[in-house]
Amino acid sequence: MDMITNSTDMTGRNSTNTSHCPFAEEWDWLHTMQPGYILAISVLGILGNVFVLLVFCLHKKACTVAEIYLSNLAAADLLLVSCLPFWAVNVANGFNWPFGSLLCRLVNVGIKMNAYCSIYFLVLVSVDRYVALVHTMSHGRMRRPSYAKLGCLLVWGFGLLLGTPTMLFRAVKWVPDFEVTACFLDYPSPKMELVFNVTLIVFGFAIPVSVISYCTCQIIQALKNQAMERFNTEHTERKATLLVLSVLLAFLLCWVPFHLVTALDVLLSAADISGCNLSNSLDICNQVFTYLAFFNSVLNPVLYVIVGKNFRKKVMEVFEQLSMRKKMASGSQRSQLSSTLKTLA
Repeated sequence: MDMITNSTDMTGRNSTNTSHCPFAEEWDWLHTMQPGYILAISVLGILGNVFVLLVFCLHKKACTVAEIYLSNLAAADLLLVSCLPFWAVNVANGFNWPFGSLLCRLVNVGIKMNAYCSIYFLVLVSVDRYVALVHTMSHGRMRRPSYAKLGCLLVWGFGLLLGTPTMLFRAVKWVPDFEVTACFLDYPSPKMELVFNVTLIVFGFAIPVSVISYCTCQIIQALKNQAMERFNTEHTERKATLLVLSVLLAFLLCWVPFHLVTALDVLLSAADISGCNLSNSLDICNQVFTYLAFFNSVLNPVLYVIVGKNFRKKVMEVFEQLSMRKKMASGSQRSQLSSTLKTLA
C-alpha cells in the first residue's frame, strides 16, 4: 500500500506525495490517535486562550507592552486551535475533505499564520524584555503601547503575506492513488515548492530564532548581574521577564523539532536523496512533531497561570471587579423593587 502524507503538514510540502514504499505500521496508530488528540487540543486551547484574552480585556488597567504582545500571542493560538477541529474531522473521514475549497484554503492559512505570527510575537516580546533589562535608560522612549500595537499589526500582516502560497495553492482534488478527495498543496512545479519551503525555514525559523536566542542570552546575563548587585528597583520587570522566558522555552521545545525535521526534509529533497525507510521515518517524525508544536497553544495559558504572578494578580482583580458589578447590579435591582413596592402601596 502506498503512503499518503497527512494533510495537516505545515511544512508546505505537497500533501499527496506518493511513493512505492510499503505503508508503515506506525501510520495506523497515528491515524487512530489523531482525531481525539486534535479535538482535545482544540477544546483545551480555546478555553485557555479565551480565558487569557478575557483577563487582559476586562482588567481595568491598560495592558503593558509585554501584555500586548502576549495577548496577541494568545489570539494567534486561538486562531490555530479554532482551525484544528476541521482537521480532526478530515482525518476521521479518511482524509476526504468535506468542507469545500474555500475552507480548505482558509483553515490552512489560519494554521500557517499561527506558525509565523507566534514566533514573531515572541521576537517582539524578547526584544521588549531585552530593552527593558539591558538598555534600561532608554526603554521609556522605545517601549510605548502605541509602538507595540503597531508592531503587532505588522506581524499579523507579515503572517498573512507569508501565508499567501497556502491561499493560492491549497486545493481540493480527487487523488486516484488513494481514492480520496483531499485538501492538499498543489504546487505548479517542484522548484516553486522548494522555494516556499526554504522561505518557511528562513523566515519562520532561522531569523526569528536567532534574534530570540541573542535577546534571551542578554536577558539572562542582565538578570544575573542584577541579582549580584541586589538591584531590586526593577522587580516588576524581572517578574514579567521570568514569564516571558518560560513562554520562550516552551515555544522552542515544542517548535524546534518540527522545524529541524522540515529543514532536513527540504535538504534531502534538494539533494534528491530518498529511500523507503528514510521517507517513512521523516513523515512520521513530521507528524509527531507537528502535533507537539500544536500543543504549545495549550501550554501557554497554563504558563501564564503557573509562572505569571502579575497575571494571577490580574485574574483575582478581574474576579473582584465582576463580583463588585454583580453586587451593584443586585443592589440596584433591590432598590428598584423597593421603590416600586412603595409606589404601589
